[in-house]
Amino acid sequence: MLFDSLQIRTIQLKNRIVISPMCQYSSVDGFANDWHLIHLGSRATGGAALVMQEATAVSPEGRITLDDMGLWKDEQVEPLIRINGFLQSHGAIAGIQLAHAGRKASSVSPWKGGKELPMKDGGWVTRAPSAIPFRDTDQTPHPLTVSELKQVATDFRKAARRALTAGFQVLEIHAAHGYLLHEFLSPLSNKRTDEYGESFENRIRLLTEVVDSIREIWPSELPLFVRISATDWAEGGWNPDESVRLSSILKQKGVDLIDVSSGGLVPNVKIPLAPGYQTPFAERIRKEAAIFTGAVGLITKSGQADEILRSGKADLILIARESLRNPNFPLTAARELGAEIKWPPQYERAK
Repeated sequence: MLFDSLQIRTIQLKNRIVISPMCQYSSVDGFANDWHLIHLGSRATGGAALVMQEATAVSPEGRITLDDMGLWKDEQVEPLIRINGFLQSHGAIAGIQLAHAGRKASSVSPWKGGKELPMKDGGWVTRAPSAIPFRDTDQTPHPLTVSELKQVATDFRKAARRALTAGFQVLEIHAAHGYLLHEFLSPLSNKRTDEYGESFENRIRLLTEVVDSIREIWPSELPLFVRISATDWAEGGWNPDESVRLSSILKQKGVDLIDVSSGGLVPNVKIPLAPGYQTPFAERIRKEAAIFTGAVGLITKSGQADEILRSGKADLILIARESLRNPNFPLTAARELGAEIKWPPQYERAK
């Protein structure tokens, strides 16, 4: 079943393998370059049905680091057209994840230490629902005003329009891993008392406004995904019950698939890591919210991925670190499962 096709709106995925968005921290001023062509392109030649571009900032202050990909200005579109053309020429659908890092912005890239970026080195005041830093040692973020929140939704909308111009056919909104939209969802980071805080309906408001804003301009024939953290793994935080409830609402608003991850909101939580540890959340959302789901997290074996699909736990398999180890994971999986798939002609002699 891993190599069965899947139709979502007018887009047909040739198999159920998706390359998960993975930050490369290799951009200058948000622009894609040859690294991204090779990184994304090799996953397309490796047989994936959908190749998702990394978390792409909708505004300069929405970057995690100065090295993040961005789509906040028109000039950033052109290099993406070239990359997406290559992906499509090898049978892959090009997808993009749009994001705002919120209070986790203004950091240095992981291999440079991953700490907060000092102001003297180009850092900036981060934005958040409330004046609560991610780490006690971080600067206190600026609580966004209502007018500033409207601008956030506008930034997502403008970035989505640029994504369409760049040739992307699947768009994902990043509302997970402790970034801005997730920060509004969770009571641990959202202490507001206005229409964006306290109740469940208020805490999901910014995300639903972003979805509505994007759906107005994103073509009805193209899929829209949302990535969520199904749980904060912390007492008093966002939880699986709320994730199911949110997913039902998002489906009504034109979201086609929930990309189900977890954690990232608060540091030093204990996460029970094990193969497929997040898959039960995807299964529950799929069944109770009646929406397509994607499973991600320590899925490293072809048989494991196939079993998730066959048992009805998810509709798509998102591969992340295993794809970094093996860009040709789909080709390898097809051989292991006895599936016949098309290889790039340049590689057929190794089939």
